[in-house]
Amino acid sequence: MSSMRDDIRRGLSDIWPAAVAAAPIGLLFGAVAASKGLSPLEVFLMSAMVFAGGAQFAAIELWASPAPIAALVFSTLLINARHVLMGASLAPKLQGFGRWQKLLGLYYMADENWALAEKRARTHRLTPAYWFAMVIPFVLGWLINSTLGAAIGAVLGDPKRLGADFAFTALFIALVAAFWKGRVTFWTVAAAGLASAVTYRLAGPPWHVAAGAVAGLAAAWIAADDAPQTRPIVIDEAGP
Repeated sequence: MSSMRDDIRRGLSDIWPAAVAAAPIGLLFGAVAASKGLSPLEVFLMSAMVFAGGAQFAAIELWASPAPIAALVFSTLLINARHVLMGASLAPKLQGFGRWQKLLGLYYMADENWALAEKRARTHRLTPAYWFAMVIPFVLGWLINSTLGAAIGAVLGDPKRLGADFAFTALFIALVAAFWKGRVTFWTVAAAGLASAVTYRLAGPPWHVAAGAVAGLAAAWIAADDAPQTRPIVIDEAGP
């Protein structure tokens, strides 16, 4: 069994690449939000209370005065519906967590720390020390960078000219690569990507998110049903 110090060290080690990759995304969001009239304080509060990069970008795209509340709520709900499945897959692995640790930890669950936690759970027991060592710096980084982007958005100019908009894509490519399992992963990613791209061109956001999710789930189910069954290998932790 690992010690709390080992889990904290491992959590920090696992999350820092994702936190660095998310920094330009936070700056980009803050700059875009500021261009829509939000103050740095409003951007900070939105990031702290919503904490969902994709949903925040979608909300800012729809932002107007007066705000289209129904459209904002619906697009946010649709984009974040994936968190239901993510939380369901992670919940059984949080047996050592207290009630408030689960509620707070899952509230600030993001794609990045969820993926890293699932990968960790393959070989180690998930602990609050490991989880919050990932979550806290990632959340703080998003809050700081999105607020900073709103404060100095005019100075930054258009972050897309620096390629900062591709950081979001690059980050998810890295997450997918970490979960690569051959044919099943290939068909899942291919189906989700194709359905999302076609739907984006034909219907626009946020429908492409739902289309990609449904197509990916269907492809994964079909591919997994045809794949040979293997028994999972569990490795006991030994040492730091």
